[in-house]
Amino acid sequence: MDTLPDFDYLIAGGGAAGLSLAYHISQEPRLAGKRVLVLEPAAKDQNDRTWSFWADEPSLFDSIVAHEWDRLAFRSPEFERVFKLARHRYKMIRGLDFYQFVRAALSQNPQFTWVQAQVKTLDNVAHGARARTTAGEFRAHYAFDSRPPDLAKLKQPHRYRYLLQHFVGWEVETEQDVFDPSTVEFMDFWGEQHQEARFIYVLPFSSRRALVEYTLFSTEVLPKEAYETEIRQYLTQHLGVREFQVKAEEVGAIPMTDHPLPGRAGRHIINLGTRAGRAKPSTGYAFKRIQTHSARLVQGLAATGHPPQDLTGDQWQFGLFDTLLLDIMQRQGEITRDIFTDLFRRNPVERIFDFLDERTSPWENLQIMNSVSPWPFLRSIGHVLRGRPGQR
Repeated sequence: MDTLPDFDYLIAGGGAAGLSLAYHISQEPRLAGKRVLVLEPAAKDQNDRTWSFWADEPSLFDSIVAHEWDRLAFRSPEFERVFKLARHRYKMIRGLDFYQFVRAALSQNPQFTWVQAQVKTLDNVAHGARARTTAGEFRAHYAFDSRPPDLAKLKQPHRYRYLLQHFVGWEVETEQDVFDPSTVEFMDFWGEQHQEARFIYVLPFSSRRALVEYTLFSTEVLPKEAYETEIRQYLTQHLGVREFQVKAEEVGAIPMTDHPLPGRAGRHIINLGTRAGRAKPSTGYAFKRIQTHSARLVQGLAATGHPPQDLTGDQWQFGLFDTLLLDIMQRQGEITRDIFTDLFRRNPVERIFDFLDERTSPWENLQIMNSVSPWPFLRSIGHVLRGRPGQR
């Protein structure tokens, strides 16, 4: 017979999604009596990533924002503009700052227990969920699973689209003033597209220091030296940098897919982060979507004692928009540059941000759709209706 759980909530994974939920729980007075277990195999004592996002309202993590910008540049061969942001600010949080902030905030809170362990299995049982880990077995009324999904096992390429947003980034320091520290280079499509979507992304921290990333939306990663060659050429040929030093490096590959990633795995296990589809399928942005998801879950738990029936609040029309863009990227990736060029040429940047945040009205969605060439999307609609992805 199953024993009663040791914890109210078990969080599998102490990355962005798991720690965000833990911190949101800690900020909700109605959940102050709940016992929470966080299981994470890594020490999380390195700056292993950064998260960038746009925001037009305060967040729980504003105190650890490392940099923010009030101007954003879009550049392509046909069009370029620097936008002065009105409602929004573009922000960046370093991973290590986030880990240390949450752990420091929760370390003195007796309702939280931390165990460094790898979760081997997570199952629904009669009175909740059971985790078998490298540190033993634990039970909770509800488990929240933020472990990355194994898309390689789940793949159904005849039905869904699977791309990666992959990149290498160098944090560089130059010997001359090069960068505009007020302006994010959001997308610079200056280079060859090679039948894919390829662009440079720059977060400037000062006139001589910036994170410069070469980013692609495609199905396969490149040899590391290919990214590095493009970054070096951008700095030396495009910006005219004579000398620079690489102070830090980032490497990543974020799944971008319309494969259904469910919000739960049975009655007592709720999925988080990329496992719950919180990385925006058409852009890869996840941090702010994780915060919205965490707030929604905590509100449900506090109000009723259970997660909400609608775990994510996702709206079907935005999922369709993501699928159409993924289909275009997979089928004819190089025209992604033209689509984003039309978007930025014909829309206020605030409308674009609201659209990507899935906050726009039907009228605003129509304005967005009318701003881009319809033919690539019409062809992708045909593929969606036939139930199979388009091919080049």
